Parts: sequence; C-alpha cells; structure tokens
Amino acid sequence: MLSNPVDGTAKGPAVRPPVSAPVLGLLRAAHPAPAGAVTALVTALAAASGRDAYGCLLVALAVLTGQLSVGWSNDRIDLRRDLAAERCDKPLVTGAVQARAVGTAAGCALLLCVPLSLANGLLAGSAQLIGVAAAWAYNLGVKATLLSWLPYALGFGLLAAFVTLGLPGHPWPPPWLVAAGALLGVGAHFTNVLPDIDADLAAGIRGLPQRLGRQRSRSVAALILLGASVVLVLGPAGPPGPAGWLGLAITGALALATALPLGTDPRSRLPFLATLALAAVDVTLLLLRGSSLA
Repeated sequence: MLSNPVDGTAKGPAVRPPVSAPVLGLLRAAHPAPAGAVTALVTALAAASGRDAYGCLLVALAVLTGQLSVGWSNDRIDLRRDLAAERCDKPLVTGAVQARAVGTAAGCALLLCVPLSLANGLLAGSAQLIGVAAAWAYNLGVKATLLSWLPYALGFGLLAAFVTLGLPGHPWPPPWLVAAGALLGVGAHFTNVLPDIDADLAAGIRGLPQRLGRQRSRSVAALILLGASVVLVLGPAGPPGPAGWLGLAITGALALATALPLGTDPRSRLPFLATLALAAVDVTLLLLRGSSLA
C-alpha cells in the first residue's frame, strides 16, 4: 500500500514509480527555474567582463551549486509547513522524492559550492559565499521576520562583486550595479512570496511581504523592480540611447504586470516569472551597452 504523505493513510495498491521519478522530483525540489536563470545571468555578466571560457565555467558552477543548495534546503526546511498547507506542487509533499535525499543533495551542493567559489579568488569567493550564507539564513528563519528582504538584497547585490572581484586587480563593481542587483533581489523576494502569503500567515511566517499583504506587496514589488531598471539604464556613463529607453519601457511594462492581479488564481507564479523576464531584459541591455562592470 502507498501512504498519503500528509496523513500517512493508505491510498491503494502499491505501484512501482518509474526509475526517473525520484530524479525528476529532486530536480523540481531545487527550484530549477530561478536557479537556472540566476546562473545564466551571472555567467553572462562574467563573459561580458572579460572572463575566459574556464573562468566563466567556474562562475557558472559556483553560482549553480549555491543556488541548488538554497533551493533544496528551502524545500527540506519547509517540509512540515508545506505538509500542513497541503502544497501539492512540492515534490516532498507528494512523495516524489524523499526528505533524506533532498537534505543530502542540499549538503553536497553546499560543500561543492565552497571550493568552486574560492577557485574564483579569495575575495570573489568570499562575496559569493556570503550571498549563499544569507540565502540559507533566510531559509532558516529570517524569512519570518521584518528583515526578510535583507538576504535577497545582500545575495543579489554581491553577485556583481563576485564577478568583478575575480578579475585581475580585483576591482569592486560600480555602486549603481550593486544597487541594481540588490533591488532586483528584493523585488524577486516580493513576487516569489506573493502566491504563498495566506499559507505563510497561517504558519506564522510574518516577513515584510506578509505583513504588507498581497496587494500592497504587488505595488511595492513593481516600484522596486522599476527602480532596478532605472538604475541599470541611467547608472552607466553616457546617454542610454534608443535601446536603453526601449528597454526601460519593456521592463516598466513587466514591472507593472507584477502589480496587477493576472487571472483569478492568487497563487499564480506569473508575477515571479515576469520578474525573471525583467532581470533578463535588464542584463541584456547592460551587455548591449557595453558598460564597464568594474
């Protein structure tokens, strides 16, 4: 007999799952969309900064293992809350993957992240690891406090430093780039939390978005994301040009989309997906302008 992962009751005759099912469940528990998006965007910045193929590979592996460790630890730490909320979109809740496997994967990814980050240089690796530590701190309890936004600001703001501090001379990135990264991170925090605000409040999680409520959080997210785009367009030296203004119009529309209730499902992930698209447009514009990252 199979057991219901929520209450342990029998469900019916045992059916052997496909061999690939636990692997797919483990992949889904890693939050692959944001992990892949962050890895791709930071690697693109590394390439634009002048890192060679090997250097870009080191950046990609360091960021990817860090993001995977954060995603897996999030689902493992939140398992009891997700079970109580009957989060059937979570592989651990449905039984698609075992808790021990997710916990082990999170630990292994974190262990790999440390040497891969430091292989980019002590200063660069330290910036990356501080960001990963901030994300773990979020998962371990900061998410339930008024400072829930701070790990996102710190982690995303330091990604630019991770890239530039690995260059010859270890230059610090320009302040506008750090500020834009921090704003994108905080905006992502708000849009990522939006679908789960009701369940979070029921579980006693009272981060800043939960305290503000869904509608006010939508508005705050839109303003923060628009601010990030303005900083990225106007921050570099020289006029933005037609492409810059067009990009700002596109990212402005995407920011506005996060403030509007799209459809009738309050748990829609569309605002978060719009945030990822906005970040991709911002980074593309930055690369097309050829702005110095250091």
